[in-house]
Amino acid sequence: MEEIKNEEFVVLVDEQDNELGLMEKMQAHVEGKLHRAVSVFIFNSKKQLLLQKRADGKYHSPGLWTNTCCSHPREGESVKHAAIRRLNEEMQLSCPLKLAFTFVYNAKLDNGLTEYEYDHVFTGIADGLPKPDPNEVAEWRYITVDKLDAELHANPAQYTEWFKICYDKYFFELFK
Repeated sequence: MEEIKNEEFVVLVDEQDNELGLMEKMQAHVEGKLHRAVSVFIFNSKKQLLLQKRADGKYHSPGLWTNTCCSHPREGESVKHAAIRRLNEEMQLSCPLKLAFTFVYNAKLDNGLTEYEYDHVFTGIADGLPKPDPNEVAEWRYITVDKLDAELHANPAQYTEWFKICYDKYFFELFK
């Protein structure tokens, strides 16, 4: 019997986030198609940001530091539900999330893939310790804004492209 591959699909959108259809996730990244995404930034009560270092086995940006978690909503799934789901799947954390802002970015990655996403950015506050999925996350840490700012300027290559874009353009929106 032939093994059925479990393909993941992303929701293709236009610049106003109107759905255009579905595409296999890797194909969308190879062709650089605009698709819907979610990013989650979790802070603790000390206003430190929870960062993750992407696992070495990730198909792009392995071993780079980034926000708490990211993903793509499934067909028919709300962006908020996708953010809640991935926060639990990747970090085994749950807390109330609020939509902070949305933005579109287009970043060429070093492996020939393109991240062209309409990103819905959520924030939340949690003081629990994450229990990350090792297939997704190599390391994690809480960091102060001052230390993060210094690290990003000293070693930008250690961070994902979307995190740097989000930080540079919208970081202060995250504290609202």
